[in-house]
Amino acid sequence: MLTFILRRLGATILVLLVASFIVYTLTAIGTDPLADLKASNSANRQQMIDARIEQLHLDVPPVLRYFTWLAGAAKCFVFQCDLGVAFSRSNQPVTEAVATAAGSTIQLVTASIIIAILVGLTIGILTALRQYSGFDYSVTFLTFVVYSLPIFWVAVLLKEFGAIRFNAFLNDPVITVWAVVVTGLVTGFIFAAVLGGPWKTRLITFASAAVASGGLLAFLGVTDWFSQPTVGLVGIIVTGIGAAFGVTAISTGLGNRRALYASLIVVAVWAIAWYPLQFLFLYVPTGWMLVGVAIVGVGIAIGVGILIGGDDKKQVARTAAIVSFITFLVVVVDRVLLIYPDYLNRIPQSGVIATIGSETPGLQGDMWFHMLDSFAHLILPTIALAVVSIAAYTRYARSSLLEVMNQDYVRTARAKGLTERTVIVRHAMRNALIPIATIIAFDIGALIGGAVITETIFAWKGMGALFTDGLRAGDVNLVMGFFVVTGVLAVIFNLIADLLYSALDPRIRVN
Repeated sequence: MLTFILRRLGATILVLLVASFIVYTLTAIGTDPLADLKASNSANRQQMIDARIEQLHLDVPPVLRYFTWLAGAAKCFVFQCDLGVAFSRSNQPVTEAVATAAGSTIQLVTASIIIAILVGLTIGILTALRQYSGFDYSVTFLTFVVYSLPIFWVAVLLKEFGAIRFNAFLNDPVITVWAVVVTGLVTGFIFAAVLGGPWKTRLITFASAAVASGGLLAFLGVTDWFSQPTVGLVGIIVTGIGAAFGVTAISTGLGNRRALYASLIVVAVWAIAWYPLQFLFLYVPTGWMLVGVAIVGVGIAIGVGILIGGDDKKQVARTAAIVSFITFLVVVVDRVLLIYPDYLNRIPQSGVIATIGSETPGLQGDMWFHMLDSFAHLILPTIALAVVSIAAYTRYARSSLLEVMNQDYVRTARAKGLTERTVIVRHAMRNALIPIATIIAFDIGALIGGAVITETIFAWKGMGALFTDGLRAGDVNLVMGFFVVTGVLAVIFNLIADLLYSALDPRIRVN
């Protein structure tokens, strides 16, 4: 394994050297960093031109200039990166510009990647298991439509319906009877299509889902929940119990009572700790505090799983840990929503869902205010990035799982008497994820490199904006800073994909 990694890293360095030379040379030849000064009417224009020529060594041929830049970039191996200065950003060091842009982009794409993977793979698996059903045909049609949509059009629709009109609704949140009826019918159709079965079973599923969803929306409207949203202790318990049953059903099966009991015990622990945690959240509002609480919660879950896991300690502890982390996230959401009314009083009157930028300028408040503000700015660009990726992952997951389900070893697993959940989760899915792992790894690297169109529409100053600004101004150092980050990430995630192969399929050996 170590030999393989070292060999790949050596080849990676060679690839990056060649690619960086090509990018630097073409950018230097194809752009004019003096264009803005040449168009200036300033009296000291020539002096400024001479100063920039001297600063950027423009009197040296691009090929030789590359090796000067490479000497500074090589210092990154000793953690002293010198990528020059960005003249288009008031001579800001490129390392600082890249660090700021990369942090902003990572903040943007992390949620979209997680949502796209979880939702896309889930829908893809469901359509594969319900092949040639009405649900399969409907999802296939929708995924093709969504995948073909231009991202800028999706972003504009989100601004109109997800921000402008939704903010208008939040200003006067009135739930009509028609909204309750339509929500119930749509939810009922979706659940009946997903779960399938005989017509009697579908009707029961449709009625149950319709009544539950419509009743929940009506309850939220009567209690004026949209004016002051909250989760509360009851919501945390209900969500935790749902997570316990759901995660246990997928991870070990509901027949494993030890895993279910361990998960429910973890939910009870979080319910007991909810009130004391409010004081901790109030007086110690820091990110490290949240990390500590999450670690303690997961640690307690692992301990509970080991204590009552019996012969399946590993699986029980893993299930309990996942449920604990999900419940922790709900607890955090509950705390953030407590400051919702106060947050509305501190932001401009345009509405809670923001359409531009990554934060509200000059917002005063503790960590909870900034978390809610980040969410308000992240939600639209995150959906814009995730919706197309969900369509792609759905198609990949469906085709990959269908191919695997026809293999001999899957039929053998069924012949051995294994449950359908075990056959799908432990046998089919592990092999179906191998080609998907490659696609996801490359997508992550590409997204961190910057979603140029999305960042432009939502005025998000990330890696995409940094690249376009540098290319437009002819700022080679800024363009190369972008290349260093995206190039390194591309090869790193490619290496991670190779290592995931051996983790997903023990028959594959990295050598």
